[in-house]
Amino acid sequence: MHDIRAIRENPEHFVAGWRSRGLSEAEARKVVEDALALDLDLRAAQTAGQEALAKRNAASKAIGAAMGKKDMAEAERLKAEVEGLKGEIAAQEAVEAEKGKSLRDLLAAQKNLAADDVPDGEDEAGNVEVSVWAEPRRTGPAKDHADLGEALGLLDFEAAAKMSGARFAVLKGGLARLERAIGQFMLDLQTVEHGYLEVNPPYLVRDEAMFGTGQLPKFAMDLFITRAIDFEAIDADAKATGQRIADEFREQTADIARKLRELVPAEDFEAAFEAAVLEVVDGRRHLERVAFERALAAGEFSEDRYLIPTAEVSLTNLVRETILSEDELTKPMRLTALTPCFRAEAGSAGRDTRGLIRQHQFSKVELVSITRPEDSEAEHERMTACAEAVLQKLELPYKRVLLCKGDMGFSAKKTFDLEVWLPSQGTYREISSCSNCGDFQARRMDARFKRAGEKKTEFVHTLNGSGLAVGRTLVAIMENYQDQDGRIAVPSALLPYMGGVTHVERLP
Repeated sequence: MHDIRAIRENPEHFVAGWRSRGLSEAEARKVVEDALALDLDLRAAQTAGQEALAKRNAASKAIGAAMGKKDMAEAERLKAEVEGLKGEIAAQEAVEAEKGKSLRDLLAAQKNLAADDVPDGEDEAGNVEVSVWAEPRRTGPAKDHADLGEALGLLDFEAAAKMSGARFAVLKGGLARLERAIGQFMLDLQTVEHGYLEVNPPYLVRDEAMFGTGQLPKFAMDLFITRAIDFEAIDADAKATGQRIADEFREQTADIARKLRELVPAEDFEAAFEAAVLEVVDGRRHLERVAFERALAAGEFSEDRYLIPTAEVSLTNLVRETILSEDELTKPMRLTALTPCFRAEAGSAGRDTRGLIRQHQFSKVELVSITRPEDSEAEHERMTACAEAVLQKLELPYKRVLLCKGDMGFSAKKTFDLEVWLPSQGTYREISSCSNCGDFQARRMDARFKRAGEKKTEFVHTLNGSGLAVGRTLVAIMENYQDQDGRIAVPSALLPYMGGVTHVERLP
């Protein structure tokens, strides 16, 4: 979210900033002009409303004075004036609400401005390589992780597709254990060695939380939304249907039990009863489906909730609508969580359709920091180093890349990507993004802090990064640690988590 006062003071800075983030000159200028026009109308409505309120208060006071003088004509005139001013106040409040919402909606749809040291560029071609760690292996076996996992019988995309569709996978045996070990290793590293506080947050959040971190409203298509029937809102007939279904089910099953005891031998009763009840259940499910479809058509649902695309949402929103003391931020607040993540990947059609690189559901260790403004740049470097430490301990070759303005995420002002080497592709692929969001998310969440001895509050700075994506780390280990026999050696850092297993092999 952006500060309209800053736009008012330096509009050209925002025109240039949004142009560098992907808008055309005309589009960026129109956003600024529309924002300033809405701001002008908003402030005019506020002023007019305040003036009308002052007049009403003065007139109300004058009514008492007029009545005290027995000047009833003047009192009646003032009463009429007060009534007219009430209407004017209401009208200005309506204008203020309308213009305020339009201004907030306009600014909420705009990307964060990039930091001064972020390079120009439209896409990944403009990114700048910062450093490279370890020489990648370019010889030896380089089977793709999907082929490798399927050959071992430990990675099953077909079974996952039958139950869930594309971009899901079933991991089995040693591969499932290796993935679990990776997540636990990462979490232990970040908490024990790097001082992050482990958090177990909700996976379902309200839209306000998604708005706070920038996923809404612009990226709704990338999210999974859940809905629950609001049974309190379903009409009386539907409720009666549900009650009737339950009553009939109880009566039918009791009647079936009585009749079967008379008709079948005792040793056959259980099987016969189960078969008969299944027929009743099928009918009951049909009626329940009808009730559900009626609720769906009528929009009778309780509050929508979203599955988190990253624990960044849950962790960052822990400071939503709060005022922290400076003592709480003398050292940055550092939070971490290992959670499943859910992404619709609406804009990824045709990309990484096979394998574990781009899944609808995956696990990730997330890092989040809350800082004072003057601490966020140093914290960004530290957070990126904490993510790099995972790759170094796993001895996976990687490089650090500074993203250009056109390739950064919506909420970021500066981002470092870590890209790990994949032998099958002969290239580096993203495995972590670490971003400094400045006060952009804090403004959307109203997350503030108060310095010692000061009355005014300031917005905190927020940072987030992957430490790391578990699935992509598994991919990197599979490909970099495979041997000629198709086995996967367990990195030494993970051996304590594998119960003595040194290689992931085919199930016996």
